[in-house]
Amino acid sequence: MNNWAVILGSSSGIGRQCAIELAKNKINIFGVYLRKPKNYIEELSDEIKSYGVKVRFLKMNAANESNRLDAINQLKSLDNVNVKIFIHSLAFGTLKPMIDNEENNQLKQKQIEMTTDVMSHSLIYWTQDLFNNNLLNKHSQIIAMTSAGGNKQWKNYGAVSLAKSSLESAIRQLALELAPHQIACNSLEAGVTLTAALEKIPNFQSMVDSALNINPHKRLTLPEDIANAVIMLCKHNSSWITGNTIKVDGGESL
Repeated sequence: MNNWAVILGSSSGIGRQCAIELAKNKINIFGVYLRKPKNYIEELSDEIKSYGVKVRFLKMNAANESNRLDAINQLKSLDNVNVKIFIHSLAFGTLKPMIDNEENNQLKQKQIEMTTDVMSHSLIYWTQDLFNNNLLNKHSQIIAMTSAGGNKQWKNYGAVSLAKSSLESAIRQLALELAPHQIACNSLEAGVTLTAALEKIPNFQSMVDSALNINPHKRLTLPEDIANAVIMLCKHNSSWITGNTIKVDGGESL
């Protein structure tokens, strides 16, 4: 069978680096992205192809049901597909306080629902469709990208924190239900990583400064660090490491 990686959020940051490292390990790339321009994606595709693998990118809102079903059908149309690894790396949410003296500045119901739907619930729906269409098989890996925000609080991070907590819970439940099929499910909790998503967080520089101060490696986590952890999980044909939130932070959380 042809081994493929399905990566949601594949064009930048951690998702992009995972695509490159998986391609180096001879896994074909099926990437979903939202914003990057055509010439950027063409250059990334050329780099991935240079490692001797196939690549297909789709520009779409990964949380939209009709888009998701179209992507699944396109994936099925490829020859003899086995989704070796499914990576959920979507970073899209509203950064506002739950409580504020200015009522109009508070998180609204639709904003909370959108953030949780994109960053958490979409993991479940994609996994269901991949499984129901026989695209996941014995020894497939499901990996969701989370952060310390799932268990600690930062200013204006409430909706994303809710979503990350929900994401980690979903991974544990999926691990339980997919274990009989020998499919592993884990969350990777990255340390503070300088990405476009991080830079959207108000006062992100204070998070960077704190991480640099407390990390025993005296540097930030890199997308390459996360991609290397993905490769480690992907290389073993076992479902015995499952249901975990694995810290990939160089000791930042010690």
